[in-house]
Amino acid sequence: MLVSRASIHFSLTFNMADHYNLPPQAYHQQDDEIDLKELFLALWKGKWIILLVTIAFTVGGVLYALSQPNTYKAEAVLASANDSKSGGGLAAMASQFGGLASLAGISLGGGTDSKAMALATLNSRQFVYAFIEKYDLLAPLMAGTKWNESSDILQLNPEVYDVQNKTWARVGDSGKSSKPTQWQAYKQFKSLISIAESKDSGLVTLSITHLSPSIAKQWVDWLVIDLNAWIKKESLDDARRNISYLEEQIERTNISDMQSVFYELIEEQTKSLMLAQVQDEFAFKTIDPAVVPEEKVGPKRALICVIATLLGGMLSMGIVLIRFAFSKKD
Repeated sequence: MLVSRASIHFSLTFNMADHYNLPPQAYHQQDDEIDLKELFLALWKGKWIILLVTIAFTVGGVLYALSQPNTYKAEAVLASANDSKSGGGLAAMASQFGGLASLAGISLGGGTDSKAMALATLNSRQFVYAFIEKYDLLAPLMAGTKWNESSDILQLNPEVYDVQNKTWARVGDSGKSSKPTQWQAYKQFKSLISIAESKDSGLVTLSITHLSPSIAKQWVDWLVIDLNAWIKKESLDDARRNISYLEEQIERTNISDMQSVFYELIEEQTKSLMLAQVQDEFAFKTIDPAVVPEEKVGPKRALICVIATLLGGMLSMGIVLIRFAFSKKD
């Protein structure tokens, strides 16, 4: 049987490659390589698309930044009012009679963090709801749109709130005009308030960011006053309940030692009750009160313009490169 020279040559070549473990020859690998020169030329050909899209994004960013109203931040620095009293008085009684008091069914509060309780109250929905209702803050909170610097008046959006008729014009989820819910008011208020605690000094910075600098300052002052009053009222109520309960326990027991312990607990509760009644800054003492801010904190217009320009440039180059990839594949 005759064998052609071509088949003999292919067989010898295949055997030699297998014997010497030679790598197989790669074919058509140059098509998958990235040529930077081609990419640069593609970007240069699409320079007008890149330029126009980038300019459009830049102009849009500038217009958006200019349309945003200025915001101002008022802040107050606070210190816990109970730090100086933590070593004596009721805390000493709590360490001495805490076990007996717990057996009696009362709590002296010696193991609780008063600062943490006050901050938790400040963040609670119940406190925020009561604060908004007390000062009638729903309209400026939900409908404020612009601050008039010359008259120091916050302008309300007429499409949200009708100032003359004092009615809500906003359209709710049901398609009818409705008053904002407490949950909506709480979320909006939480977006304006900021609470920062220094781990080194323990000081608390309470701040409000608002369209009106005077409103921001006023709300910070009201928050400090109402928080102290809220914590004070709860402490007084707890002390009165404890005293009433201890008096009942004295009448029920005939053990003289237990009666003496109850009398000492009542004495300490009465002292704390008297001190709380004359103390206005019950939870926090104001170290640095809030003032009307004179400089805005937002918006960051220059940053908005830079980000818009970068987005426009990246998007336009992506469009050009995608067009180049599809044209090359075709």
